[in-house]
Amino acid sequence: MKNYDYIFTGSGLAALMTVYKMIQSGDFKDKSILLIDQDTKKTNDRTWCFWQQGTSTWDQSVSKKWDSALFANAHFKRDLDLQPYHYNQVKGIDFYNQVFDLISKQKNIHFLNETVTDINELETHVFVATATENFTASAVFNSIYRKAEVETQTQYPVLQQHFIGWFIKSKEAAFNPEQATFMDFSVAQKGNTRFMYVLPTATTEALLEYTLFSHDLLAKSEYESEIKNYISKLGITDYDIIEKEQGSIPMTCYPFWKKNSQRVLNIGTAGGWTKASTGYTFKNSDKKSTQLIAFLKQETDFRKYHKRSKFWFYDLLLLDILDRKNEKGAGIFSSMFKKGSPALIFKFLDEETSLYEDIKVILKCPKMPFIWSLVRSVRYLF
Repeated sequence: MKNYDYIFTGSGLAALMTVYKMIQSGDFKDKSILLIDQDTKKTNDRTWCFWQQGTSTWDQSVSKKWDSALFANAHFKRDLDLQPYHYNQVKGIDFYNQVFDLISKQKNIHFLNETVTDINELETHVFVATATENFTASAVFNSIYRKAEVETQTQYPVLQQHFIGWFIKSKEAAFNPEQATFMDFSVAQKGNTRFMYVLPTATTEALLEYTLFSHDLLAKSEYESEIKNYISKLGITDYDIIEKEQGSIPMTCYPFWKKNSQRVLNIGTAGGWTKASTGYTFKNSDKKSTQLIAFLKQETDFRKYHKRSKFWFYDLLLLDILDRKNEKGAGIFSSMFKKGSPALIFKFLDEETSLYEDIKVILKCPKMPFIWSLVRSVRYLF
């Protein structure tokens, strides 16, 4: 039975970012590392986006940047000047290639294309099993999401950011490649929080995603019918579908950190690294993985890793509203973006604002739903 210093059970975004930064730091050359995943990460299986000032570690994987975005609902449209931020698109395959190109050059890091069947923490080490092999490790980073555990509990709201996206090429020049559509709530809400999200890369090419923040997934045909309707409203009559993608990302303030133990740390979606109020994963994982590298240089007990912040509570307030009155999402986001500073909103969503700046953003939102949610949710602080 082979022993490793670190085993990553699952090699999704959070795991790959963490390993990449381990290599970059130069402080883990003497550590043996194993990544185990049933997916080989050799297909373009998703698209991530994030906003950033200046450069980032992932610039070589960025396929498109926008300095302008559109926010819209049934009553108004607003062009958003994103400066000093850029809105960046990363294709899954480009990210995987960047990370695995570096991993492949490391003699101390190995990747195993298997399914993890067991993780068992013992007194001095952690036992990890796959369908065909067994391993031990000094520490395990787990990114295998326990869906049933989270989504069957009733104490914390759980919604989904769920979507289907089409990347199309049209005969008509219908897109502005210099402007992304951040949220377009002009689509029928049908008692939910529903919007279109558009990432144009040329006048005739774009990724269009029909997205919901709600409890229940739809039939595939309903997502695709709404995409077709939206394409038609853009004046496009002739187009080809080049790629499709779909996903469902849990949005919750469930305390994942309580499941961390001395030698097993939950990361990624399994560790609550997804931004609960928006479903954004890339930027949050980038920040959390950097924090984790700093932690590993000083600590070995993973029970000390997590620190709850004021932003966790802000997210909880929004999720409490959407959990009870899902149709209010369009109004809440519209009130933020109608007159609010895009740069300040991005800073707030990045969890980098002062209390004074928090108040400036929050005061743009409808007051009564948040007051009632505050009353309901204050119990979570104790």
